Amino acid sequence: MPTGLRVLTVRARPGNPSKGILQAGPLIFPCALGRGGISAAKREGDGATPLAAMRILCGYFRPDHFATARRTRLAMAPIDADLGWCEVPDDRNYNRPVRLPYPVSHEYMQRPDRLYDACLVLDWNISPRRRGRGSAIFFHLARPDFTPTQGCVAVSARTMARLLPLLSDRTVVKVVR
Repeated sequence: MPTGLRVLTVRARPGNPSKGILQAGPLIFPCALGRGGISAAKREGDGATPLAAMRILCGYFRPDHFATARRTRLAMAPIDADLGWCEVPDDRNYNRPVRLPYPVSHEYMQRPDRLYDACLVLDWNISPRRRGRGSAIFFHLARPDFTPTQGCVAVSARTMARLLPLLSDRTVVKVVR
């Protein structure tokens, strides 16, 4: 395994646009992609994973479920029960973390399905933020059967635990075709 990773390359599996392959240096891992496949014209609610090079900005983790998330060079914050992520394009906090309860539609970061037990924020539509270009594009944990995400890239908990020590805020998740 490499000592640090600058790029994680992600592509769809041939014949299955919502399942992918993530390359980390010489290693290959399965991943889940958005139900809408990969799109160069990402829009809010389309379920597509953006065709883009997205830097990892920071992350969130559940200390009670994924304590190994502390072993990384990324800024990681614990997920409390009142942490959400706004997904309403007209809201002033669109594509930003919010404190719950929040009056408009949002993601709950402390999910019962544990997909966000380790959740890294990608710089998709962060600065500048454009209404309707998509929100909450994360690199997070996948379901055991790698079913599609809402537009994120997701890997197994084991893969995430292997990658976290090698990631920094200089690492880029590059989604290609």
